[in-house]
Amino acid sequence: MQEITVAALSFLGTGVGTLGGILTANQLTNYRLKKLEEKVEKHNNLVERMAIAEQSIKSAHHRIDELKEEAHYV
Repeated sequence: MQEITVAALSFLGTGVGTLGGILTANQLTNYRLKKLEEKVEKHNNLVERMAIAEQSIKSAHHRIDELKEEAHYV
């Protein structure tokens, strides 16, 4: 009877330990996913800002070319 009790307690301890490990690993995975999503969002914002900046630079170059042409004719 004592062996059965020890085996049952060992089984229970193993189960609790395993469940605790799974929950901890799950929390870590969720945390890392959240941080990765934040980094992706920052990257996406940077890409959008760069596209706007590139368009602005292109417009500025066109305007500079127009001014050069106007100065050339004057």
